[in-house]
Amino acid sequence: MKASVFLQEVKKAGIRTIAGVPDSTLKQFCDAVCLDGQKQFRHYVTANEGAAVGLATGVYLAEKSPCLVYLQNSGLGNIINPLASIANGEVYGIPMLFVVGWRGEPGTKDEPQHAYQGKVTCELLEVMDVAYAVIDAATTGQQLEEIFAQAARQLADGRQYAIVVKKGTFEKECAFVWENGYELVREQALRTILEQVYSDSYIVSTTGKISRELYEQSDALFGGHDRLFMTVGGMGHASMIACGMAQADEHRKIVCVDGDGAVMMHMGALAFLAKQAPKNFLHIVINNAAHESVGSMPTGYSGQTFSQVAAACGYQNTCLVRTEEELKAALVDASGRQELSMIEVMVRLDSRADLGRPKESARQNRMDFMEAYHQGKREA
Repeated sequence: MKASVFLQEVKKAGIRTIAGVPDSTLKQFCDAVCLDGQKQFRHYVTANEGAAVGLATGVYLAEKSPCLVYLQNSGLGNIINPLASIANGEVYGIPMLFVVGWRGEPGTKDEPQHAYQGKVTCELLEVMDVAYAVIDAATTGQQLEEIFAQAARQLADGRQYAIVVKKGTFEKECAFVWENGYELVREQALRTILEQVYSDSYIVSTTGKISRELYEQSDALFGGHDRLFMTVGGMGHASMIACGMAQADEHRKIVCVDGDGAVMMHMGALAFLAKQAPKNFLHIVINNAAHESVGSMPTGYSGQTFSQVAAACGYQNTCLVRTEEELKAALVDASGRQELSMIEVMVRLDSRADLGRPKESARQNRMDFMEAYHQGKREA
């Protein structure tokens, strides 16, 4: 199915506003929306999926027109509160169309963090009283028209409707290509970070390619990755996991390697961290101004810096770097401080085509990390 054909059905449904968070299953759909260039649709990449529901609510109040909210199924958790407490028919009755990428569909091969979410995707929609249809590569034009007819009846009644999209549903058409203008290669920056902090710190890394690259670089440099806890799911929560560790054991150096899209998703963590001010916490934000792991769509905060936000929140030490030399100097400076610090690293959109994935399960990573951490405590 061509995403452009799907968008024509969206337009016929009277929808002119599209908002959400990118997903690799929906890459061709997201590319088509970006290539539209605000001609047929207003398009917003929101901080998180719940924010998209809020935006859709506001548009409906002002225009009487429903919006389309797109998301990966892992983002269903972020929409539950605004869906149940605002949009639901028993509250305000705000119509909206969801387009949901189905990661971890039962019977398909996918990454471990999607296994449970994939299994309960349709059940969650049913519990939330959202009617839905599932589409795949075999869905015909007539079937799609019938699905949109069903959606129209739900939207007219002040309800929501979801179209759950299986992997491989959309054809590859014209790809949306965007460059951020930065030069530093992320994987080299991560290698530099590991060389500086791995031996005397414990690292919590965020979702996506950052964790995958840290995994491979750690193995290459040190023959293992036991000091690396990879937050493979739960986008935006790595900094709070790291904060929990830093607060529980102030004698160990904790480093959080975060991504710009992840920080933006739950930016309130910056204010919380600043208030707690753990002296043993180094927050490194890798910023390429894009959701690269799911298709490289620019974030809704592109071109801005998080180090300024962190400083305004109360981080004692912040800096922004654009070169490897600046990064090395910043890491040396941060290692000599006993205060909450942030280093923001501006990197280009770039990753190896042969970048691998962790060989161990998420549970095994947790067990290995905890064994190394508590062994270190005994030796200390």
